[in-house]
Amino acid sequence: MSILVVGSLAFDDIETPFGNSPDTLGGSSTYIALSASYFTDDINMVGVVGADFTDEHFDLLHSRNIDTKGIQRIDNGKTFRWAGRYHYDMNSRDTLDTQLNVFADFDPHVPEQYRKSEFVCLGNIDPELQVKVLDQITAPKMVICDTMNFWIEGKPEELKKTLERVDIFIINDSEARILSGDPNLVKSARIIRAMGPKILIIKKGEHGALLFTDNGIFAAPAYPLESIYDPTGAGDTFAGGFIGHLSRCKSVTDLDLRKSVLYGSAMASFCVEKFGTERLNALDLLEIEDRYQSFLDLSRIEA
Repeated sequence: MSILVVGSLAFDDIETPFGNSPDTLGGSSTYIALSASYFTDDINMVGVVGADFTDEHFDLLHSRNIDTKGIQRIDNGKTFRWAGRYHYDMNSRDTLDTQLNVFADFDPHVPEQYRKSEFVCLGNIDPELQVKVLDQITAPKMVICDTMNFWIEGKPEELKKTLERVDIFIINDSEARILSGDPNLVKSARIIRAMGPKILIIKKGEHGALLFTDNGIFAAPAYPLESIYDPTGAGDTFAGGFIGHLSRCKSVTDLDLRKSVLYGSAMASFCVEKFGTERLNALDLLEIEDRYQSFLDLSRIEA
């Protein structure tokens, strides 16, 4: 099934205890689309870039069969840039610089051929823009949405209007506590699901992820990696793997959702092994299935 991905495309200057990676391809929609591309070859992107986003960058997306007709290129502008430094524990970071550039005036226009997309994945952008995207979609079967504390605190009412139209909401644990106003994640999930999305995923970084549905709670483990080079984009990569697997399921059962969480977790575990999208650029399906099996083995108890 077709997937529409709307979000940011960016260049990141990344510093971690393991090294530096300047001018690294990034952005929420980039990670989502690259991750999802291993599960389906029908992915459409909507975004905006500047003249510094070269044919080489487009070629990378095209090599993964990602349609980029919805990406507007501003010839006299520069692509969104972010610079950050991660601390030794890799769980916290300092933003050193943010340059919105052409992204400051991003006005998402969904091409006619994208408007019948069955799955819509809204990356971390202004909730008013997320609603604008949904207004252009004909009849999506599933809407998946991400956000961040900047929008939760800065545009709470606009975000709540978006959530009324969302089927699956993905956020991290600190964002869940801010949005719900409750420190307990189980209570937070109940409060957030009452805002609209019946399916909620709370990411917990190195501690895995929680899936909340009408039928209960599923806890997915994190993959025990010896080396984590760069956590940038891991959450978006998770979303891409999640929606990618879900799009190839014939239905959306609790079992399908749980498998999708594990595939999302598997893709995120690859992402952090290298800087930026480097690890996502050249995976193979056998690697992904092996990593997915490893996630199954982590919690399996033989009778």
